Amino acid sequence: MATAPTGRAKAATTRTAKKAGRRAPPAHTTLTIEIRNGVALVVLARPEVHNAFDETSIAELTHALIALERDAAVRAVVLLGAGKSFCAGADLNWMKRMAGFGEKENLADAMALATLLQTLYRLAKPTIARVHGPAYGGGVGLVACCDIAVATQAATFSLSEAKLGLIPATIGPYVVEAIGARAARRYFLTAERFDAAEAYRIGLVHDIVLPEALDARINELLGALMLAGPHAQGEAKALIRAIAGRPIDDRLSADTAARIARIRKSAEGREGVAAFLAKRPASWVPQEPDDE
Repeated sequence: MATAPTGRAKAATTRTAKKAGRRAPPAHTTLTIEIRNGVALVVLARPEVHNAFDETSIAELTHALIALERDAAVRAVVLLGAGKSFCAGADLNWMKRMAGFGEKENLADAMALATLLQTLYRLAKPTIARVHGPAYGGGVGLVACCDIAVATQAATFSLSEAKLGLIPATIGPYVVEAIGARAARRYFLTAERFDAAEAYRIGLVHDIVLPEALDARINELLGALMLAGPHAQGEAKALIRAIAGRPIDDRLSADTAARIARIRKSAEGREGVAAFLAKRPASWVPQEPDDE
């Protein structure tokens, strides 16, 4: 089974990646990426600024996600933060620079962040947010963009933009989808902090665990994800985007029927049914790794 990192996430190094079933993509300046047994561990590695992002980290994370999307050996992506925080949102020095730019430059910069969020949200592979500490502003957006979010009891959250005279615009669609318009009306306006229990209540995170149980819970989720067909998972994510909020009418029924018909005749669909009838693991189910 693929394994999640320990609490010292930044220690994911090329040396450890050389072990069986592990490899490391090219180095980045704001990220640490390690691939273990089909799971990409993407670490936001700017702990000195609580993993706040700027134009460089936005570009690097976007390009990294695109590369992982294309890597057939990667089955799932875990997004996590080094140090005490998950992600504190926008870097203050970056915001100061942008305040001096014109509307055209600000629009281009905002579009870069919007592209990152859309890339993460639309990634065909399952994504898990590992939230061990504060997630503020854009950090909440990253959590909302992931398919699954697991937080420790110590995690805190805030949609803090209004305190700066700003709005959570680019992250807004993903946060509203996660927590609903009613909760968004409160937290977009008050910018107040809330704890993991509240994040769970409003739907931002799926599980809350003790800090020492965080990686074990993520391992359980990864183990379940590895049993499912990778193509089916991507198609399932596309299905959710296609049907969410749409009226259940003849057009939607025809769309869903066409989707399942296409999947049934696919190579993965045929293999999955054959494996089930033969009572054997499907071809995509990984073998237990040798960690020696």
